[in-house]
Amino acid sequence: DNANYKKLMEQNQQANFSNSMEENDRLNIKELLSIYLLHWKWIVLSIAAALSISYVYLRYTIPTYDAQAVILIQDEKKGGGISNELSAFEDFGLISGGSTIDNEIQILKSRSLISRTVKDLKLNLSFYNNEGLINKGETWKNTPISITFLEGDTTIYAKNGEFELSMKNNNTFLLVDKQNNIKKNYTFGETVHHPIGKFMITPLEIEKTDGKKSKRIQKVILKIIPFEKAVEKYQTAIKAEAVNKESSAISLTLNDVNPDKAIDILNNLIEQHTKDAIDDKNLVSLNTSKFINERIQFITEELVGVEKGAESYKKINELVDGTTEAGIFLQNLSENEKQIVLNETQIRMADFVINYLNTNNTTSDLIPANLGLANPSIEKSIASYNELVLERNRLLKNSTEKNPVIQNLDGQVLGMQKSIKSSLVNIKEALRIENNSLQRQESALKQRISEAPRYEREFREIQRQQQIKESLYLYLLQKREETELSLAVTVSNSKIIDEAYSSRKVVSPKRQIIYIAGFMLGLLIPIGIIYLRNLLDTKLHGKLDIQQLNLPYLGDIPLSDTIDQIVIDKSKNHSISESFRLLRTNVDFMLNGVGTDRGKVVFITSTISKEGKSFISLNYSTILSKSTKKVILVGMDLRAPKLLDYAGLDKVKGISNYLVTPGLKLDEVIIKNPNGQNFDLLPSGDIPPNPSEILMGENVQLLFDELRARYDYVVVDTAPVGPVTDTLLISNFADAMIYVSRANFLDKRLLSIPETLLRENKIKNMAILVNGSESGKSGYGYGYGYGYGYGYGHDIDKNKTKKWWKRLFRK
Repeated sequence: DNANYKKLMEQNQQANFSNSMEENDRLNIKELLSIYLLHWKWIVLSIAAALSISYVYLRYTIPTYDAQAVILIQDEKKGGGISNELSAFEDFGLISGGSTIDNEIQILKSRSLISRTVKDLKLNLSFYNNEGLINKGETWKNTPISITFLEGDTTIYAKNGEFELSMKNNNTFLLVDKQNNIKKNYTFGETVHHPIGKFMITPLEIEKTDGKKSKRIQKVILKIIPFEKAVEKYQTAIKAEAVNKESSAISLTLNDVNPDKAIDILNNLIEQHTKDAIDDKNLVSLNTSKFINERIQFITEELVGVEKGAESYKKINELVDGTTEAGIFLQNLSENEKQIVLNETQIRMADFVINYLNTNNTTSDLIPANLGLANPSIEKSIASYNELVLERNRLLKNSTEKNPVIQNLDGQVLGMQKSIKSSLVNIKEALRIENNSLQRQESALKQRISEAPRYEREFREIQRQQQIKESLYLYLLQKREETELSLAVTVSNSKIIDEAYSSRKVVSPKRQIIYIAGFMLGLLIPIGIIYLRNLLDTKLHGKLDIQQLNLPYLGDIPLSDTIDQIVIDKSKNHSISESFRLLRTNVDFMLNGVGTDRGKVVFITSTISKEGKSFISLNYSTILSKSTKKVILVGMDLRAPKLLDYAGLDKVKGISNYLVTPGLKLDEVIIKNPNGQNFDLLPSGDIPPNPSEILMGENVQLLFDELRARYDYVVVDTAPVGPVTDTLLISNFADAMIYVSRANFLDKRLLSIPETLLRENKIKNMAILVNGSESGKSGYGYGYGYGYGYGYGHDIDKNKTKKWWKRLFRK
């Protein structure tokens, strides 16, 4: 029977394990939600507090508005290519692509550009009206005063300051320096000498939207921040980005507490960008024009030098034009050769005539005429001579040679012969001289003709330099005119698509987002705290912790609301009595398979001390005695006995004395019906020095045999199994074992001890009883309170002494 019972228990444990795993899977979400629903009051309070904080935040946070503007960068390359001014050098191949859209974005967000905007709009100065207690609205266009600094920017732009101006009347005001704690009355227009610098304040009339003058603000707060800090502020606040990847348009966005101020800032920034672009282009144009003028002057000097060099070369080499002069030289050479030939012919003809005269020297011989002599006087003299000879010969026909007339004619003929000879000799000599000259000229012409290619080459080099200088000179003159024209009509490379505008809608803080964030924060904070607390909590809380280790669960005993150790029918909390009745029933089920007619032995133990096993023993014995069963409570915790203390009895002899004292009767150590209870008590007795050795003795077997024979139930309060082995030494005498684990006290990691004992069969028929759980919450095992009046698994009703709000939010 015992073997069958053991096998049946093992099968039941396996079935319980499988069922518990399935149940854990089904109820995992439910269990998780129940953990947090136990603290719903804290969650509701946290959400209410977070929403209240969100409301206060929205109530006293100054809203910010957005302003937007869109500009178009007029360039096919999405950011500006080569400017018109630099295009003058594009023909040289020296200038390539220009800026991109990213360059323009960086320019718009550059410190230099934003610095000019800050300086132009005096953004380091802020005016606030002093009408609100917390929020002080910033004024922008309708500032009631104007401040003019009388010192350089370097002095005022590097300092902080905060002033409060109270208008006394139309002429005077009180200036309060909150930083330096200085108060003084001034007159409008008076120079204020202050550590921050010298400045002057003048009043301004505030215009309403309908054009009427409004009532002057009585108090104004003026705040001054360092210039660089203001630049950094707006450099971070202004957002510039491309509208899309395919467009060269840039969107500018700025969030500010004053939409009009944001609009003016963006418009001024665009204006500064346009002005900067025009100034840059004009600067390029001026530099280009200056460069071109300098080059023109230099090229002019070089061109003049080249032309003067050409002139000198022509003068030195007596050149007009190389090709023309070469033709002239060839023509002169040909004519010179012809003239030499002609002169030689004339010389030969002269020789012929002279020879003829020398041969035919009579007075009757005629000289050949028309021989081609180029000298007209010779031809004329020959003609006269022939006429004179013909006259003589004609007269001689009618007279003799002695005729005086004939003789006279003969004399004239001879004289003319001599004259002609002499003339021919002279002509001949003259021709020879002329030929010598012509021959020299011919040599000179031949030399010039041979040197003509060199002159032409050298002159061509000079002429080429002249043409280059002249072409560059004309090109620069053209580009200078183009540059001057572009300088006169310079425009920015950006175009305003949308001027700065504001939708007047609040962009920050977003009311819905703030409330949603507040709600989520109020929800997550307590949930997070509960989660972390449970994550870090290693205490045992109830049934769920037992089931997770696949340990048999017997039940739980809730906290007691009385200081009595025996709480059956004495506690106002009726659930504690019912829990012991349920314990009695569950233990009876455990004992059904024991299969003996003798008394049942039930051990009650725990992992460590102070888990309430003695308290459970007393009350379990009490509830058993009410069923007309004979019950005895045995104190087997020989090291730290507590039963007599709990029962309110004095120390007497007990088990230790019975086991070591020969002849001592069992009835002498049994206490009959202590304090009127319907069960007997066998105390532990004196604390022995060697409890383990005593429990290993043969008398222990005799003791249990006799108790089984006398009583229906033997309830044994044993020592904890964690620190000592006393209980394990006598565990074989137990028919069932109630393993007490105190909720919110025992580290659930110590549950590995009973799990190991059960797995290794060192303890049989054991089940876990959770002691000290909170009533109504033990089923989930979380959210129980901490602390016990006496540490015995019950507590006084302390809620009566707590504040109402502590009772309301009691865990």
